[in-house]
Amino acid sequence: MNDQWVSFPRIKRATVLRDLIADESRHRLDFNRRGLVRVGGLTALGLGLGDYFRIQRIAAAGESETSIGKPKAKSCILIWLDGGPSHLETFDPKPEAPLEVRGPLDSIATAIPGIRFSECLPSTAAMLDRISVIRSMTSPLGEHNFGTHYLMTGYKPTPVLEYPGYGAVLSQLNGRVGVLPSNIAVPDFKVGGSRLTGSGYLPPETRPFSVGSDPSKPGFAVRDLDFYNGLDLNRLDRRRRFVESLNNFEERKSKAGETSSDPDLERAFRLIASTDAKRAFELNEEPAATRQKYGTRTLGQSCLLARRLVERGVPFVTVNHKGWDTHENLTTRLKDGFAGARVSVGLVPSLDLALAALIEDLEQTGLLSETLVVVMGEFGRTPKLNTRGGRDHWPRVFSVMLAGGGVTPGLVLGSSDAVGESPRTRPVTPSDLAATIYTLLGIDPRREFKTDDGRPVSIAPHQAEVISELIA
Repeated sequence: MNDQWVSFPRIKRATVLRDLIADESRHRLDFNRRGLVRVGGLTALGLGLGDYFRIQRIAAAGESETSIGKPKAKSCILIWLDGGPSHLETFDPKPEAPLEVRGPLDSIATAIPGIRFSECLPSTAAMLDRISVIRSMTSPLGEHNFGTHYLMTGYKPTPVLEYPGYGAVLSQLNGRVGVLPSNIAVPDFKVGGSRLTGSGYLPPETRPFSVGSDPSKPGFAVRDLDFYNGLDLNRLDRRRRFVESLNNFEERKSKAGETSSDPDLERAFRLIASTDAKRAFELNEEPAATRQKYGTRTLGQSCLLARRLVERGVPFVTVNHKGWDTHENLTTRLKDGFAGARVSVGLVPSLDLALAALIEDLEQTGLLSETLVVVMGEFGRTPKLNTRGGRDHWPRVFSVMLAGGGVTPGLVLGSSDAVGESPRTRPVTPSDLAATIYTLLGIDPRREFKTDDGRPVSIAPHQAEVISELIA
């Protein structure tokens, strides 16, 4: 019976349990003849009498499927690997495959026996028992803009509507939290060809606030954080009130609902006026050893800044790291960083340093349990190397990593086939991932917003399934 239950798809099992719990809640059945018939039906799925009593107990307590694993995440750091990271050179290497498939990089053991990562991810491999990886993500969209829209929103793109990203949805539901913007992009939000606004059909003030500067550079300075020449706080305040007056006049004339000002002007005013807001971006306050631990390159310092922002209550931070569109020179770009490098500083070693440092720091400060960390890009790369020593776009199967914020630690969900070409087990769509991320953040993925023309749209697609295994 147990073998039958294990072989039964887990998401279907969760659906069966959810429906049974709902039915028990409606009927409040005792252990009678009908109950015995129901136990007999459950046995066909490998469930026994203990499971039946568990269902009754959950129903009696008025619990739902989502409340069994109560969401814990209060914030999210999305590390976006723009361009499409190779799953074969990161979280899903194929050491037994032919050379043209496995590529030039070796693989190493991880904290979970039998699971291997790229040789360039030693620190991440050592903490696999504290993070989770989906190896069976699948999408039909292999173009940057389309793939980015799908992964960032959970919806396949359509010419009639741009859907909002995760940060915009969180911002719309939570409103402004303190002085800092609730949705921040480091260094910017120019993702997947730079056509995605991030806010979609939601108000402009929900779109990501771009820092506008590289945190790894000596002259790092945040956009809108200081005064322009000839502009002081009083003049900025007068300008802000003037814009509000114009907006009020226009809205009274059109009998529109609520008052709104220029969102960029509002954010600039709040940031410039707040000393605490400015301090959030002062990376020089961090000890030199800490900055070194994250890695001195853009990705590392961006992740360090993301940690500082989350510590100050920012709900959503996108770390946007470009350069993962590796059609050529795979070894140089992914491992070495530049020709003749003595120490590997390429894309994957930089990710390893930044990710390990971020998770370790969040753990030590007690923030990991309420901070969801997601690492992904718009698709994976081709199973075979091309003639230029790189890999091309491949959305059919790829990997996503998650940690903290109520995620089941040490889980490797799904698998790809022997050459990393297609999902072998447990395929997961970007829509499923979106529903899961929203659930972890305490947001009902079936909740609806309305577009400008009044059309109701659910936060995640109706066909999306929450990945129950990922929720601790």
